[in-house]
Amino acid sequence: MAVPSVSAGPPAAAASGGTVPAQSHEAREAREAGDACAVPVPSQQSSAPGGFLDVRARITELRLSAFAGHRRAGFPLGPVTLFAGPSGAGKTTALMAYEALARLGGGAPLAEAFSDPLAGVPQRARPDAGGRRGFRIGCTADGAEGPVRLDIAVQAEPGLRIVGERLTAGGVVLLQTALRDPGRRTVQAAWHTAGSAPVTRAPLPDDRLGTALLPLRVAGKTDGQRRVLAAAEQMVVALRSVFPCDPRPECMRTPVPTGSGRLLPGCDNLADVLWRTRAECSRRHGLLVEALRAGCAGPVADLVAEPLSDGTVCALLDRGDGFRTGLNRLGDGELRYLALTLVLLTGPGVLEVDVPGEVPDALRALTVLADGFDRSLDPSQRLALLRTAARMGERGHIRCLGVVSDASWATGVEGVTVVHLDA
Repeated sequence: MAVPSVSAGPPAAAASGGTVPAQSHEAREAREAGDACAVPVPSQQSSAPGGFLDVRARITELRLSAFAGHRRAGFPLGPVTLFAGPSGAGKTTALMAYEALARLGGGAPLAEAFSDPLAGVPQRARPDAGGRRGFRIGCTADGAEGPVRLDIAVQAEPGLRIVGERLTAGGVVLLQTALRDPGRRTVQAAWHTAGSAPVTRAPLPDDRLGTALLPLRVAGKTDGQRRVLAAAEQMVVALRSVFPCDPRPECMRTPVPTGSGRLLPGCDNLADVLWRTRAECSRRHGLLVEALRAGCAGPVADLVAEPLSDGTVCALLDRGDGFRTGLNRLGDGELRYLALTLVLLTGPGVLEVDVPGEVPDALRALTVLADGFDRSLDPSQRLALLRTAARMGERGHIRCLGVVSDASWATGVEGVTVVHLDA
């Protein structure tokens, strides 16, 4: 099957709680709580309780039009979303597509975003007369500009390239690209101008996301150009604020060198980060300790980090009776629970994540991608972790997208959306 043209259909809804089937589009609900970055507005879409408009840039839908085992799939994403289903249903594949879009939004080349592009080609896809096969993915970013849709078509073979891209908002195509000459490493791009000429045309590289390049190419002199820039910025800010996290307990049990104090995706340097966060924010550290009492065996009075003579630092649980337990004595479930809770409570300033520094924290929402959200956790740990994610999601600053095999235990948790996938 040849790479199909990009389709930009009507926006799908962003779910904020409950259970939804895969490949469905629910009515849009916005339940993020209003706070410093929300402004009072009349009743309208994307408003939070109390009549506030949430202007944080955030991804509210993931579309896998033709990607791996997914066809014509649209997944609504709320503050906390769990992909559930048996092995082979495509849960991890969905996270892989989201992370790839995030990398492209940050300006990464296509080969870096898709290390194995053939894995995204539908298994039964047949090449066209030119031997071309590929896949189509997209997403919707909500925020101050309303829903903004991005759809891209990627050619995986014979050569990796973006052959089509479309950015739309309010029913207007703001950017559209197409491959005109397969012999050139460019695509023909046209973006909305609404000036003396309705569109501006220029070549763009075929290995980068055109939306991320628009601020370098659009002057912003007309209302149309400013609309293009605002929509592109909302999409890029929403995509860049992503932290893939899969804690590795086997790497968290030994002392680590002191470094930047920014947590890695595998949480290998957990002790170094605790050394920093315990001193910088006592309130959040107190919340972390409180959460650990629900997820660790035995009493927990504190979580401390101590420097060692060899320049490394280790982390220990203070039991409150004069005894301390090193992380090397904790089980895999306890360590994963500790690491994921720390991620949810700290935010982008402590995570090794590429965030748009020119945008205030209050105008963006960090999305944590947690493959194996409940891996190694016992029933009480996974429920406590999910409730922590839901509480942080209510504030709007942290969103979570996780993968579980069975989500029956999550039923009834307020603010959690469960998307069921079938093998």
